[in-house]
Amino acid sequence: MNVHAVAQSAYRANVRTLKSARDIEYDVIARITRQMQAAIAQTDQSAFPALAAAIVENNKLWTAFAVDLSDSGNGFPQQLRAQLFYLAEFVMQHSDKVLKGTAAPDVLVDINLSIMRGLSGKVALL
Repeated sequence: MNVHAVAQSAYRANVRTLKSARDIEYDVIARITRQMQAAIAQTDQSAFPALAAAIVENNKLWTAFAVDLSDSGNGFPQQLRAQLFYLAEFVMQHSDKVLKGTAAPDVLVDINLSIMRGLSGKVALL
């Protein structure tokens, strides 16, 4: 084995794959969605704190999306920005209802899964 091969072997383990902004967004949404799904899957009342924590994290995420969408430097087309902004508003309003016990959380999971499909490019055409 030559010096070059030894160096490559030594450093290969430390090289990280760079992720795009889209990949990072997908990972964050997926993590939060898994947290919500796990809390929903628990059927007893002791699961509510976990659900509430996941919903708070989801709201932080959608708040960040709303802030980015309202920025004039956002590169999305205006109509898409407006639609996603309204979706963010819906998510936050529905989250409040879930936390008050007047709505089911499944819709929040469905929205996140739809966004994840869009980010991954696996959108079904109607």
